[in-house]
Amino acid sequence: MAAPKNFSYEQKKARWGWIFTAPGLAFFSIFSFFPILNAFWTSLLNKKLVSLKKPDFVGLANYAKILGSLDFWNSVSATAIFTVGCFLPIVVVGLALGMAIHSRRRHNRALQLVYYSPAVLSSAVAALIWLLMLDPRGLMNQGLNALLGTPGIDRKWLADSAMVRASTVLVYFWKYIGYFTILYITGLGKIPASIREAATIDGAGGWARFRLITLPLLKPTTVMVSIMAMIQCLKTFSTQYLFTQRGAPQGPINVITLNIYNTAMRDNNLSRASVMSVLLFLLMLVLTLVQLKTSKSDDVTY
Repeated sequence: MAAPKNFSYEQKKARWGWIFTAPGLAFFSIFSFFPILNAFWTSLLNKKLVSLKKPDFVGLANYAKILGSLDFWNSVSATAIFTVGCFLPIVVVGLALGMAIHSRRRHNRALQLVYYSPAVLSSAVAALIWLLMLDPRGLMNQGLNALLGTPGIDRKWLADSAMVRASTVLVYFWKYIGYFTILYITGLGKIPASIREAATIDGAGGWARFRLITLPLLKPTTVMVSIMAMIQCLKTFSTQYLFTQRGAPQGPINVITLNIYNTAMRDNNLSRASVMSVLLFLLMLVLTLVQLKTSKSDDVTY
């Protein structure tokens, strides 16, 4: 009879690690990995939403159709404008707010709670709140008119092309700025205070400490915030969808995700919607890899 095999301590840890991560891997495979593979396969078919007919395999014909579609490139343009308009303010203002709150000695926790509170709302609820505020008789028009002394002026937040773009950026910025501010505060808390104290003793001013100490040591946090903010901006949907349902012009805010929804649910074309989903997934994957490659976030030492 063979003697029972004795596992080393590291092997036992590895085995229990697999046991504890198995449920998470199973859920990821079922609800994330399989839908990704299914979208790739569906993009190669000619599949309709409500048709019971077996779909035909058409290969890359759907990709050629989408890449030659003016509507798709208009969605790419709308997504790029929204992402740039929202991504840069979130990263810059989030860092500024994080440093301002982290440096305070009093009411630090209360400020974090106030800034983070919009992040707990769903995107649909946040959009509905702002729809009321952006109404011609809403708070935004009344507040601006009171500040500028222009009573009765309608800024056309949901009617003008430029203003509706700005409105969607404003809603997303308001919702997520607190979340990314908290991430920056967490990153600032990991920087040893002794480094700043040593720099102050050596005569470094506030700007020098920020440029030569704080900013380089925040590189991992900045990379994480940049990737998460970029992905959130590229995935935006609820705000644009609800705004168009309330009569806002669709063209300026017809982002890729909204185009995917309309192509699948309105036009009943699952295959072309899957093509756009695959292209969006590949875009996010490439941009994430580029950010990680260029930042080299692991090269940070205290």
